[in-house]
Amino acid sequence: MNFDQIAALVVLIGVVGVLIHGRVRSDVAALSAAAALLLLGVIRPVEVQGAFASPAVVALASLFVIAYAIELSGLLGLLIRQAMKMCARLGEKGLWLVIGLCGTVGGFLNNTPIVVLAAPVIKDVAISLGLSPKRFLMPLSYVTVLGGLLTLIGTSTNLLVNDMARNAGQPTFGMFEITPVGLVIAGAGALYLYLFGAKMLPKDAATPAEAAPPAMAVGEARGTEGGAGDAVLGDVALFKAADRPFQFRRAMIALAVFVAVVAAAAVGVAPISATAFAGAVSLILLKVISPEEAYAGLRPDVLLLIAGMVVVGLSIEVTGLAAMGTEYLIDFIRPFGPLTALIVLYGVTLIATEFLSNAAVAVLVTPVAVALAESLGVDPRPFLVGVMMAASAAFATPFGYQTNVLVFQMGGYRYMDFVRVGVPLNIVTWIAAMFAIPVFFPF
Repeated sequence: MNFDQIAALVVLIGVVGVLIHGRVRSDVAALSAAAALLLLGVIRPVEVQGAFASPAVVALASLFVIAYAIELSGLLGLLIRQAMKMCARLGEKGLWLVIGLCGTVGGFLNNTPIVVLAAPVIKDVAISLGLSPKRFLMPLSYVTVLGGLLTLIGTSTNLLVNDMARNAGQPTFGMFEITPVGLVIAGAGALYLYLFGAKMLPKDAATPAEAAPPAMAVGEARGTEGGAGDAVLGDVALFKAADRPFQFRRAMIALAVFVAVVAAAAVGVAPISATAFAGAVSLILLKVISPEEAYAGLRPDVLLLIAGMVVVGLSIEVTGLAAMGTEYLIDFIRPFGPLTALIVLYGVTLIATEFLSNAAVAVLVTPVAVALAESLGVDPRPFLVGVMMAASAAFATPFGYQTNVLVFQMGGYRYMDFVRVGVPLNIVTWIAAMFAIPVFFPF
């Protein structure tokens, strides 16, 4: 091993250790690693500049602004309030319909405000029906996370894998190209939660006095993201979301711009980074959102985490470490064929995501996925889709996503409640993915 390889490996081990330890913010750890690689000469300044200006970062920043404009308009709160009125007529089935609606919206918008607004109302309705809120709050979080698998903008992980695949010479994914796979996985996960998962949770109904949502405090959420439908980093107590008054003009313009952004990207008029950027600027020009509000919605912790981890991933690739690691993996997997390779890659990604941020896992595993597929002489696309799905669909800990942390406190769960329900959900979605991915993305 040469100096660059040793330096990159030491920095990689260091940042992974810091992320697992959890005492230092993930974005700070990623930026520190990027700075170390730059100072050691492993990465050139132009490569760092490219990471911070990558299409994935531009797309995410723009989508954050658009989603924040929709939230400020009161449209999201209005939809949730109207959906909850249905619960009064339909009872428990109505609660599940609302959870499904939240999951669908999570395919397009950040899921943290969705859960922040929906969870207290779901808790109140469950209590009014004499049902335990614990049977619905955890599924609410899980289903909104599953919703992020439905579109390219559903999670920052999807956009990041797409961007890194483009850098590796692979064709980019369309807006809804992964939707069939996402629907199978999300459907299997939701069915498991409805038939089995919720029944594994405590059935005791809370008293009416418990209906008021507690102050959101407690803990660092390790979960990354922010994409359109992901959680965000940081202390839950710092996240502010409110059921804002509905403003018709503001809401309709914000919704129209968002639909136009998605439609333009879907039909191939321009990449999602370009259409989202144009949409965000349009909202400012139309005075739907002020420049100050746009800056407030950017969530720099997420953007800087992703940029920093892209630099780390780039160092592993340019120094040849990714190729070395892939060779060992290939030697082990080659005799078993591409399906076994996909199963192993999905499992490795899934397990790593339980301990590291989704962005970190996506950055580190994506180059391996491409190299592994090429070495086996098959299309890398199914392996890239596997990384997208596995890096998001990890449910075995309450600290994997910020939405989990939110319901963890509000529902009064124990840590083992998430393990008991989340581990089987991991297995169910893993099996569903192994059936769906080869069908829609043949080797």
